[in-house]
Amino acid sequence: MRFFKTEKSVKSNPAVEQKENKHLDTNILWQETGISDWESGYIESLISQERFNKEVLRFLQDHQQLSSKEMFEQLPFGNKYWEDEPDNKTINEMILQGCVALKKRSSSGMLFIHIMKEEMARSINVPEIEFSVIGPKEAFNEELETNLLLIQKRLPTSALQIEFIEIGLRTKTKVAVLYLKDIANEENVETLKKRLAGIEYDHILDSSYLIQMIEDNKMSIFPQFIDTERPDRIVASLIEGKVAFLTQGSPHGVYGPVSILEFFAAFDDYFLSWHIASLFRLMRMFAVFFSIFATPIYVSVITFHPELIPDDLLSTLTTSRTDIPFPPVLEALFLELTIELLREAGARLPTKVGQTIGIVGGIVIGTASVEAGLTSNVLLIIVSLSALASFTTPVYRMSNAIRLVRFPMIILSGFWGLLSLALGLMMIISHLLGLTSLGRPYLAPIYPPILSDWKDSFIRLPFYVQKKRPKQLMVKEKQKMSWWKKRDIDEFE
Repeated sequence: MRFFKTEKSVKSNPAVEQKENKHLDTNILWQETGISDWESGYIESLISQERFNKEVLRFLQDHQQLSSKEMFEQLPFGNKYWEDEPDNKTINEMILQGCVALKKRSSSGMLFIHIMKEEMARSINVPEIEFSVIGPKEAFNEELETNLLLIQKRLPTSALQIEFIEIGLRTKTKVAVLYLKDIANEENVETLKKRLAGIEYDHILDSSYLIQMIEDNKMSIFPQFIDTERPDRIVASLIEGKVAFLTQGSPHGVYGPVSILEFFAAFDDYFLSWHIASLFRLMRMFAVFFSIFATPIYVSVITFHPELIPDDLLSTLTTSRTDIPFPPVLEALFLELTIELLREAGARLPTKVGQTIGIVGGIVIGTASVEAGLTSNVLLIIVSLSALASFTTPVYRMSNAIRLVRFPMIILSGFWGLLSLALGLMMIISHLLGLTSLGRPYLAPIYPPILSDWKDSFIRLPFYVQKKRPKQLMVKEKQKMSWWKKRDIDEFE
């Protein structure tokens, strides 16, 4: 931090100056502006030096006869603040936020002008994770003001409430909580704000920090909030009655409460016809079950239940495992770990190199392991299809949870076969039954059963059928569509 102070002012009263700077940074100095007896203090790397010279100093030159208070009242700046008797902590905080401190030695009080240097923010790009062929092509960036603009231009209503919370003892990260006051449930809003305000942590660098700190069950591997890079998805969640928050420095918005079925609904489902969207959604849910249970079922059947295999298929499986020295469970774990290593290596390397590693590495390692007799070709196909099915989940956090669940299910299948798989499935269901998101049931509308909310759960019915907002959110305004009628051109007056 840099403050400026002239040598003359230091010599004038060193005892007083030492007392004033007792709790300030050791590098703090004051600088005379050269205009009357005005002094200024700021951090060079934070403020716009051009604006300071052209606007602030020029105004001081033209109105140098005014007192500090009169100067504050006439300054043509929107972001200006006045302190009658600022302490050292206040001075530090204001200057660290990009303000210039101005003080007239002949007057009491101090004024602050916010002229922070404009950052070179990343431009608004196309969504990379949630890309859609049809629909808007804008994604959030790391600038909070830009992200709020993307939401407000899609939701131009006075009902949109934006409340700011500062989190992070050292980073002072600004977080914006958004909701529609005439729709959102007040209990959901207050719960989210209290959880955010109760965080006392040194640094908050991304919204992912906050998600992990405010989840209902922090020990669960299943995500209880949805983070998205699409402003249109945040707007849609707000209109449904959910609560969202954006974080300075994070290119993702977060909203809740959510149910588990929402993690398998891609937002471009709403840009397609309801027939196609419903088909794709059912395919994703089937892919999730296939990804979790395909390999464990293979291990269970081969190890404990060979009588379930048809005779024609049994000979093929027996031939593929003739020279394999490992039991099926170790063989499956070996292949699953290999797939995960390739996936992780591809994600950490540059894009073009990562794609090459994933494709070439998968082909070479898969072919070599089969020819070496370490794995069977049938299991290699099943594991590859399971990995491919896990990629169909639209939300990345849920995709990671599915990848993790697969390993304990494989291990269980090596102990008691299908019985252990049934026990594992019961444990997963019981865990999901106990989960909540902002206090709302995680499995709704499956349990508790809310049949009216099934119109946009496993399948997506036409918009004119979805006339009400989800009951599970307990919103103020339940009606989403008050009237609809198909009208031809000759029906209009």
